[in-house]
Amino acid sequence: MKKLLPGVIAMAVIVVASNILVQYPIGQWLTWGAFSYPFAFLVSELVNRFYGLAAARRVVYAGFVVGLICSAIGTQIMGEFGPLVTMRVALGSGLAFLVGQLLDVSVFDKLRRAEWWRAPFLSSLVGSSIDTVLFFTLAFSSAFIWLEPANDVSWAAGQVPLLGAGPEVPLWVSLAVADWCVKVLVDLLALMPFRIAVAKYAARLA
Repeated sequence: MKKLLPGVIAMAVIVVASNILVQYPIGQWLTWGAFSYPFAFLVSELVNRFYGLAAARRVVYAGFVVGLICSAIGTQIMGEFGPLVTMRVALGSGLAFLVGQLLDVSVFDKLRRAEWWRAPFLSSLVGSSIDTVLFFTLAFSSAFIWLEPANDVSWAAGQVPLLGAGPEVPLWVSLAVADWCVKVLVDLLALMPFRIAVAKYAARLA
């Protein structure tokens, strides 16, 4: 377990930072948390590359527990419109993280012998796509209002042009698409530190 400590710490820092940064918007569609959260995939993929599938899953579970703690704290902090974290947001966040991350490590494991970039890029793409769909649908779609009837999310159902320029869609769909685009961008940018970290690890073992 000691060898996994850096990965666990890195994952915990990213989860905590993202839960804080999500409170700070950037423009109309994003928050600062959208830029920090995708690095959780980089952490699990590096652990997967260095120590294997089982180790990566342990790091994911550690991040999940930290996320649950953050959500529990957030439900006790009152903002202008109620708790900073509602039950739907907590449920969507936790389930999206767990499913997205576990998919990421599974896809990575299946592709680990392919070209060096395929495993980190494709696993992050699959994991982050499912993460985005699960979170925004569970947290804001009117189809899941029954999860928390007292939580008014009608603001998220308002029809707006997609990202301000496309067809009319619920606001939460634009938020989801913008968030997903950032995840893909970070996924691409993270290929470089992934490559460097793997090369240094290999050199240390040589």
